[in-house]
Amino acid sequence: MADTVAAMLVSASSPAPALRPGDPVAVVAPAGPSPPGDLSAGLALLASRYRVRPAENLFVREGYLAGSDERRRGAVDRALRDPDVRGVFCARGGYGVQRILPFLDRDALRSDPKPIVGFSDITALLCWARAVGVVAIHGPVVTQLPRLPRADLEHLFRLLEEPGYAPRLSGSGGNHSSRGPTLVSDSGAAEGPLVGGNLSLLGALAGCPWAPLLDGAILVLEDVAEAPYRLDRLLTTLRHQVGARSADTLAGVAVGELSGCVPGEAGGPSALEVVATQVSAPGRPVVSGFPIGHGNRNAAFPIGVRARLDPKARILTWEGGVVR
Repeated sequence: MADTVAAMLVSASSPAPALRPGDPVAVVAPAGPSPPGDLSAGLALLASRYRVRPAENLFVREGYLAGSDERRRGAVDRALRDPDVRGVFCARGGYGVQRILPFLDRDALRSDPKPIVGFSDITALLCWARAVGVVAIHGPVVTQLPRLPRADLEHLFRLLEEPGYAPRLSGSGGNHSSRGPTLVSDSGAAEGPLVGGNLSLLGALAGCPWAPLLDGAILVLEDVAEAPYRLDRLLTTLRHQVGARSADTLAGVAVGELSGCVPGEAGGPSALEVVATQVSAPGRPVVSGFPIGHGNRNAAFPIGVRARLDPKARILTWEGGVVR
């Protein structure tokens, strides 16, 4: 545990070697089972660019999990330990990653850094990788790949393959998945480590060794099908946590999709109204409408690099060097 905590306090994550078309990549299922049709289509798309090595549990279903904890953990560890595998893509989210985090081989990832790609429940695995000290990629899971626009796919591949690639993500200032106000603060730009992902998972990790450090960070958040009062609870948890420092000291907040996060009763506050209440503070830039999450877009971004959020231009940028 002491080693895990020490790793969590690493101030900067190391980039992994860049992928090249034709490289071997592993596809793992560390969480829930995948719809066979969506998974097959996503595997075919990925195989058009890389040599795909599917985990043996990809099409397994045991209740709401893609196999037992031991089976799912073993699949991830084999991918991390395989010297030929240069990247790890997650089949889907769902639920289950938290159950295997304490048993994963962090020494394998630390000694042979490789990007792990996913979102939703995979947020927990990305935070684990960040705690180990390796840049992780918050991006589409394999089952989502066929539904994304070509621009998001090209952005993902460039992020994984081009050293120094440093794009900018634009926030619209609105969020078409939930009613409510736009969030564009009138503060200046802020810089800090880029952290975040699915808000439900970030709240669930509070107090765990893998919870991201929020002090001075740029937080990206998204969620799906959570009532606004539950978003309020999760954000309150992040504000109150001690072990990973309070969200009250955030440098900035970039809000992605809050898909289906609607009030359960008429007249209740919207998801964005809740977020505005919880994260707005003097001097802290907050911008919504980023194409990140469970909707029709899911632009990838790295966790563990230094970023800049500019509310006037409504853009999120980060330093190059996500891969080397």
